[in-house]
Amino acid sequence: MNGRFAAIRVLAVLSVLLGVNYVAWRWLASVNWEAWWIAVPLVMAETYSVIDTVLFCLTMWRARDRPAPTSDPQGTVDVFITTYNEPIEMVMHTAIAAKRIAYPHETWILDDGSRAELEQAAAEAGIGYIRRSEEWDGKPRHAKAGNLNNALFQTDGEFLLILDADQVPDPLILHRTLGYFADDPEVALVQTPQWFSNVDEADPLGSQAPLFYGPIQQGKDGWNAAFFCGSNAILRREALMQLGIVGYVRDVADSTARALRASETLMRREIRATGDPELREELVAVRDEIVKARAALAQGEPVADITFALRAVVDQASLRLLTHDMAGIRDDLDVIRSLPVERDAELDAVVVDDAALDAFAAADLSPLGALEAVAGLVDALRIDRSDEAQPVLPLATISVTEDMATAMQLHALGWRSVYHHEILARGLAPEDLRTMLTQRLRWAQGTLQVMLRDNPLVKRGLSGGQRLMYFATMWSYLSGFTALIYIAAPVVYLVFGVLPVTAWSVDFFARFLPAFLVNQLLFLVVGRGMKTWRGQQYSLALFPVWIRACWTAFANVVLKRPLGFAVTRKDGRDPNGVPWRQIWPQLAAMGTLVVALVIGAVRVFIGTADGLGTLVNTAWVTYDLVVLSVILQAAFYRGPAPEPAPDREAAA
Repeated sequence: MNGRFAAIRVLAVLSVLLGVNYVAWRWLASVNWEAWWIAVPLVMAETYSVIDTVLFCLTMWRARDRPAPTSDPQGTVDVFITTYNEPIEMVMHTAIAAKRIAYPHETWILDDGSRAELEQAAAEAGIGYIRRSEEWDGKPRHAKAGNLNNALFQTDGEFLLILDADQVPDPLILHRTLGYFADDPEVALVQTPQWFSNVDEADPLGSQAPLFYGPIQQGKDGWNAAFFCGSNAILRREALMQLGIVGYVRDVADSTARALRASETLMRREIRATGDPELREELVAVRDEIVKARAALAQGEPVADITFALRAVVDQASLRLLTHDMAGIRDDLDVIRSLPVERDAELDAVVVDDAALDAFAAADLSPLGALEAVAGLVDALRIDRSDEAQPVLPLATISVTEDMATAMQLHALGWRSVYHHEILARGLAPEDLRTMLTQRLRWAQGTLQVMLRDNPLVKRGLSGGQRLMYFATMWSYLSGFTALIYIAAPVVYLVFGVLPVTAWSVDFFARFLPAFLVNQLLFLVVGRGMKTWRGQQYSLALFPVWIRACWTAFANVVLKRPLGFAVTRKDGRDPNGVPWRQIWPQLAAMGTLVVALVIGAVRVFIGTADGLGTLVNTAWVTYDLVVLSVILQAAFYRGPAPEPAPDREAAA
């Protein structure tokens, strides 16, 4: 361990101890319960922040500078360039660069837009072109994951280099990364950084993420939890196919279990309803067979054998009940014939006595319908997953961000991942605020979908460290709610004089300041000269995006509402100008903070406010305004400054 990582561990321990000490004191000794409506939310927000600090410290505890692979590159490779509606010139620029990769490989354009012009351009350049097969018509498309899954069954390379349409690869990208797979046959994924060539020094959109594509991924790598980020990654086909097959088996087993539970419930209800001892005995026998089938499924017996045996039992019971029921059918006909009827002269129609008809409708004429329903449930168990375009779906389809979900499932199966910290592809970042907001919303929605559908804290197969590393990423997207509190609390004090703590005492500053300063020092040491301030700004400034992501992901997963997939535009700036409607919450927050500053100053001047409390909250509001100001910078950002034209006279 080098000196920097030793310092990180020392600071991490101090950050955790000081943070826990502060938040414990806040809960036990300093909450102003008379103003609980703001005091409790504030201390809860502070608790969230301390938990966030603990998770960050755990991430950095095992941060590693991984050495280069020792083995030579080997194996066959397919390079996949995924595209939907990006400009053809951009796609072809990336594809031609991919074709020039030095290691032998096949290059494929995966066109989810099925554009004839792109197909022709690929053919002229000698590059493979793949569009969705007909099996996808009328079936769930699963966005980028579906595009990749479709291509997997039309290619055969042992390894896959996945690139977004704008990510131009270095010619040596495979030479620098393939060796990891030979070094360790359990490695399924090698992820490299995403770096953007159209980002200038100011980077007001925060596209360059040096903290994530660096210390954080290196920290996750130490826990074998570095995850797939959608592009600039190499994956082992064998691992993906195993993942697809395991998912297929689990899906069929789960659907079978649901069908058997429904069948058992149906038979129990029918048993309770019938008063015929002979019928009851027959139905009880069928129910017992269903119970045996559920037990056999739980023990891992083949689904086909279980359903075949159960269908045979249901068919035999149906024949016996049909023979028995013939007498009942004749009785029913007699009942119908005995119904009192009369002719209505005005309508010229036969009218049946209402009371007699109601009694007849309520009668339980036959249990055959229940058996037919059970047979239908068994027949509906299709091993070909007819609701999907492909029975086997290797890349995860549970989220609009297939990358994290796929990596987590690979880790749960025992595969390993590698983070290779070297820029080996250069892409294009959003150049306007609207596009950036769309991108961040999709990332957050996808991550929260995974948390709701496949929470890592309870996912079997993951180690304790892997559970926490995945959860740390998901946890960070809940920060929108705490941001609201951190904006509201100082406003409430400056405007109304309501204090969320018992007092601005020496005890408060003696606990808060060391925790805050050590935490900031930890970020400085971890960042080691990197510009991480933008990341800290956007964690607060994008609070409406994070809150919207939480709601829409919940509505999608729990309430089954559709969640659209928006492709990030990479063809320059949005012509529609500043997205005022999307950033009005931040603007409203900034306006409120400014008004609170003025009111606070007036209250001090007229003697109705405490000087120390006003000073503390003025500093707090000023910090919030500085953080939120990045939204205004981003709103008026017009892309990177153009490079100066070459001096022709000097060149001559």
